[in-house]
Amino acid sequence: MSRRKQTARICHAMESKYFTILAHPGGRLLLKREAYDIDMLRIIEVAAARGCYLELNSQPLRLDLNDNYCKLAKEHGVLISIDSDSHNPFQFEYLQEGINQARRGWLEKKDVLNSASLSELQKRLRATMG
Repeated sequence: MSRRKQTARICHAMESKYFTILAHPGGRLLLKREAYDIDMLRIIEVAAARGCYLELNSQPLRLDLNDNYCKLAKEHGVLISIDSDSHNPFQFEYLQEGINQARRGWLEKKDVLNSASLSELQKRLRATMG
């Protein structure tokens, strides 16, 4: 699929009133699959306009969103959700990799969606469901 078409496809999905967080934004799996050929700046702009969020997946084979895109998202006011992508309890420690990636992208606590209180998190998630 072309870069333009893939980007448009993702942006269209982000316009849904049921959409909150773009998971696996780049789609890469290190040593297995290249990232999608997408215009991440455009996706970040749509996320900012729509008031939705991007995932930073902490799984070591993903680490997706990269640090440069974390910084770009921050500059556009897009909050990042950091998750461990745990498939068992022992993988929860992956979260530290995501935190490190976020720090490389200059993210602070205020830039991370799931650093908010439960009530604030619920409020933010409801706000995206227009």
